[in-house]
Amino acid sequence: MKRIGLLLVVLIALLGGGAFVLSGALGQATIEEETPFLIPAGSSLTAVAGKLEAEGLISSADGFLLRARLFSSSEPIQAGEFNLVPGMDQDAILRAFQSGDVIRRFVTIPEGMPSILVHERLMATQLLTGEIDVPPEGSILPDTYAYERGASRASLVEQMQKAMDTALAEEWAKRGPNAAVETVRDALILASIVEKETGKPEERRMVAGLYSNRVRTGMLLRADPTIVYPITKGRPLGRRIRQSEIASVNGYNTYTRTGLPVGPITNPGRESLAAVLNPAQTSALFMVADGTGGHKFAETNAEHNANVEEWYRLRRERGEM
Repeated sequence: MKRIGLLLVVLIALLGGGAFVLSGALGQATIEEETPFLIPAGSSLTAVAGKLEAEGLISSADGFLLRARLFSSSEPIQAGEFNLVPGMDQDAILRAFQSGDVIRRFVTIPEGMPSILVHERLMATQLLTGEIDVPPEGSILPDTYAYERGASRASLVEQMQKAMDTALAEEWAKRGPNAAVETVRDALILASIVEKETGKPEERRMVAGLYSNRVRTGMLLRADPTIVYPITKGRPLGRRIRQSEIASVNGYNTYTRTGLPVGPITNPGRESLAAVLNPAQTSALFMVADGTGGHKFAETNAEHNANVEEWYRLRRERGEM
């Protein structure tokens, strides 16, 4: 009945030839440049129309509401941030609000980013809200995540952690018979070592195979990143590792403790998780840098020592030793 009444008012005004001109009564959009527009959760159409007028994006809130009631669908508007551009009329603005086509922003967590740096990145993302603690190491799945203006950091961390739980469950279900780890937690820990030990994606399964062999035989893993982690909590060390640090006894240093560290040393990506659960079939027990960002692998100590000498020769040629 209300809509019929509004129609009658408009028709009477038109037929009467008074000052009420329909186009003027309905107002118009006045968007002069690309403009983000935020609709808070729970906003009514009336409140949104008022906000549009206050921000100079339409000429009349009342006209906008009248046009919406006369000519637009009754679909509810959605909360979020919308991109309004020159050329949009009032109908297009309302359709955008009803469609929920909000502006998506993204934050990327690279593979191998430790939780202390994840925390810094999220706290530095100004359009997020709220305080968070540093997430537990290894609980975040590296990936690119979408968020909207005003989203809470806590909700984004929860999304990242759910993604890690899902990835772990999926990769665990696909584990091969040569996986050396017996629990999901151990898979996460070993994957964090693999993630830090190689920057070449094609090496992941080989590095995982080497460390799996060491786990099975009870050898010391001797992974340098496990020395650094208790010192910096994942930040770059910025210098060479000291002999006293190599000899340090703690829950992470795999030069002085057999088996895996007590926890992850970074947030590993899905590919490192997959590598640990389906490692390469190899007899390799040793590896050393090859000067290209990768490694040379060896099955015997003698072969490894020769590879080490070659690495030292390269470093001397570069002036690094």
